Amino acid sequence: MNAEVRSIRTAAETALSEIFASAFAGLPGDAAVAERRRTAFDAFKVAGLPSRRVEDWKYTDLRALMRDAKPIAGAPDGVMIAAARGALAPYAAIDATRVTFVNGRFVEELSDLATAEGVSVTLLKDTLANGAGVAALSDGVSPVGNVAVALNAAFVADGVVVSVAPGVTASRPIHVANIQAGSEHAAYGRVVATVGEGGNVLLIESHIGDAGAHQTNSVVTLDVADGARVELVKIQDESLDTLHLATLAVRLGAKAELKTFALAAGARAARQQIYVSFTGDASTAEIRGAGFAGASRHLDTTLVVEHDAVGCASREHFKTALDGEARSVFQGKIVVKPGAQKTDGKMMAQALLLSEGAEADAKPELEIFADDVVCGHGATVGALDDELLFYLKSRGIPQKEAEALMVQAFVGEVIEAIEHEGLREIVTDRALAWLTART
Repeated sequence: MNAEVRSIRTAAETALSEIFASAFAGLPGDAAVAERRRTAFDAFKVAGLPSRRVEDWKYTDLRALMRDAKPIAGAPDGVMIAAARGALAPYAAIDATRVTFVNGRFVEELSDLATAEGVSVTLLKDTLANGAGVAALSDGVSPVGNVAVALNAAFVADGVVVSVAPGVTASRPIHVANIQAGSEHAAYGRVVATVGEGGNVLLIESHIGDAGAHQTNSVVTLDVADGARVELVKIQDESLDTLHLATLAVRLGAKAELKTFALAAGARAARQQIYVSFTGDASTAEIRGAGFAGASRHLDTTLVVEHDAVGCASREHFKTALDGEARSVFQGKIVVKPGAQKTDGKMMAQALLLSEGAEADAKPELEIFADDVVCGHGATVGALDDELLFYLKSRGIPQKEAEALMVQAFVGEVIEAIEHEGLREIVTDRALAWLTART
């Protein structure tokens, strides 16, 4: 007699099924998009929320972290829009093409869609209805069956489609602002960007939220053609009760250049998935990030860089400062495919523990199937240098201020890599705010 073993569905999994059934008919898109949504949600139903038994989620048990599923947010009211306007204040000095979403809904009065010739910025909901929607809901280079990506494809109602024509440099950054306001809810967003041969653009992705146990799920796919250059700066500063799932999937052509920076300063639990695939020769990628967490917050960075071309270089560097009983996770993998000779890959994860209860887990990996490569990885976890701390205190600097100076110096290396001065200042100010709050 064979017994059929079935995992018990959690309250969150059951609720997601009910929400999808009730929301499906109102989601934008033609018949092909509807089928894509069904397929994505069916994949989720088969897999369920990942637990620590799933290797890729070993350190971030989403089944345990996501106890319930929030309802999809409704249209924002005037109070929410007013709150969102205030949340955008730090970005006011940045002259950008701005697309603002409040609770996942586009808000025209907080947006500025003006672009230069050769740069197109349109709403995803319009693309979903015009026959190109299935491609816009593609997983990109992210792994097949990834639950966070599948849920985004199933539920996302709006987002941004960016196109930069060959040889065009966007004169202004493109800022996609995601703001959560009001009661607890779930919001899904997506950015689909294509940069033509020789194109150049700075993309800004911000996530801001007021108090509330929101659930956010965002996907960004970038297709960077030969000789193109993209810089992407992400600032995640949501409510400390938020569950944040984010995916970045990038395909690089030949002689392309990618620079990314991600700040994790908010959310109760946040997972940033980054998948980069080198498909053309002689391309480069610099992937950096910084995180700050206290209390019992959980920050996860999962990174896979796949070299499948000749003469490409990648640099990955992430730094995290942890206080209280916070926990950080770094899972990084460099894969060098057969034939990807002359690959140059370096990966480093560093965590600074500011309390006895903080914890950092690091799992760097290399998978190399070519013989003419230079690859390396490293990870460090440690506390503040006692001798240096004593030196600063002996010069009359109070302990908390001395600790703040040392943490600033620790994360400054990755923050300084942000080219845009205004964005660099925003990130620096957020780091200072966190350090000040510790005191």
